[in-house]
Amino acid sequence: MDLKKSDLIEAKRQIDSTLNKLRETVKTFEAKENPDRYKSQITLAKRRIEAFEISVCLIEREINHLSEKS
Repeated sequence: MDLKKSDLIEAKRQIDSTLNKLRETVKTFEAKENPDRYKSQITLAKRRIEAFEISVCLIEREINHLSEKS
């Protein structure tokens, strides 16, 4: 797949936005009266956060790699 630096930057921006929303979702569920009731949603959101953080790391690595080539 031939990726442009601008495409990677936009993908990272979108993922960062989703990460912020997921973190807020976790905070909201954990602040509820009975957070154990939302345990599966909290776990799912945390796993998605971890996956997106890995994605951001890899995208940043690729952006840096493309910058070094230029």
